[in-house]
Amino acid sequence: MKTLQVIDTLDTGGAEKLAVTYANALTTEVEASFLCVTRKEGVLKNQVSEEVGYLFLNRKRTLDFGAIKRLKAFIKENEIKIVHAHATSFFIVFLTKLIYPKFKMVWHDHYGNSEFLKERKSFVIKMASYAMSGVISVNQRLKDWAENNLAVSRVVYLSNFPVKSETVKAATQLHGVNGKRIICLANLRPQKDHLLLLQAFKAVQKEDWTLHLVGKDFEDDYSRQIKLYIHDHELSGKVFVYGSREDVSHILNQCHVGVLSSKSEGLPIALLEYGLHELAVLTTDVGECNRVVSDETKGYIVPPNDATQFAEKLELLMGNQLERLAKAENLHAHIQENFAQKAIIQQLINFYNEL
Repeated sequence: MKTLQVIDTLDTGGAEKLAVTYANALTTEVEASFLCVTRKEGVLKNQVSEEVGYLFLNRKRTLDFGAIKRLKAFIKENEIKIVHAHATSFFIVFLTKLIYPKFKMVWHDHYGNSEFLKERKSFVIKMASYAMSGVISVNQRLKDWAENNLAVSRVVYLSNFPVKSETVKAATQLHGVNGKRIICLANLRPQKDHLLLLQAFKAVQKEDWTLHLVGKDFEDDYSRQIKLYIHDHELSGKVFVYGSREDVSHILNQCHVGVLSSKSEGLPIALLEYGLHELAVLTTDVGECNRVVSDETKGYIVPPNDATQFAEKLELLMGNQLERLAKAENLHAHIQENFAQKAIIQQLINFYNEL
């Protein structure tokens, strides 16, 4: 079996990380593993294994016929049988299949706003679903949606899983005092609700504690709101914005508390990474977060859009070192047992074989 993962960019996001991880992991499991990036390369390119066959399409527009022809030629030349499109990259794979139908198309639905599926623009997805052989969903809600809305008979839920980026050069040195750093690993998008996190952190500030925001900065209105809040509330010496970083393991090893304040999620890889790196966690109860933080022995989980409860639990974690350590240890064991790469990659291969 020869497999191709397709993703639109190599920026630091959950779908992007998983596409790279799948491509890397499959090099030892299938005859040949390939990765295609359609629109834009990014910091994750350094994490692509040398054993992965790589194609960058440099696609410039939605209907880029040159990019479609290059993708078709790559699939044909390498005799690829499974083309696994992640997130929005399904469209170019769909167009390619219309002119070269000799492969099985799999779509991986990473949709982060799974709390708001009624608002999803899905006409193009439904149209493309007639060309799909199978769909992989990152949570049960998305699986149910696919089964009810798409023309695909094979739909499975495969959990995300974390991977340590220890092979990446350690370059980022966080500000603040060791042992008193809080990390939020999330791109600066409204769905992630950083403003709620900032409100909660401001309410419970303690001496020496700092908050670190790591994730792609789109330099848009939302980004400006975050930076304006930090400035206006005199948090510049307490809250630090870093943008995209690839040395995630090195960054997490400098922190003791990991937080997510999202309004909606699928199954956030950041939360799994917190557990893998033995951080105490606080997250909102969205998507599949309650599968990760399944009870208070593993961390705290609070309703979304509730800065007061978020602040209360954050203060508990900041104020009690023994509790932080106990929760971090329990969550780490839970991640190792229930979100292991080896088991999930085997489920993926089984799904490919069924197709």
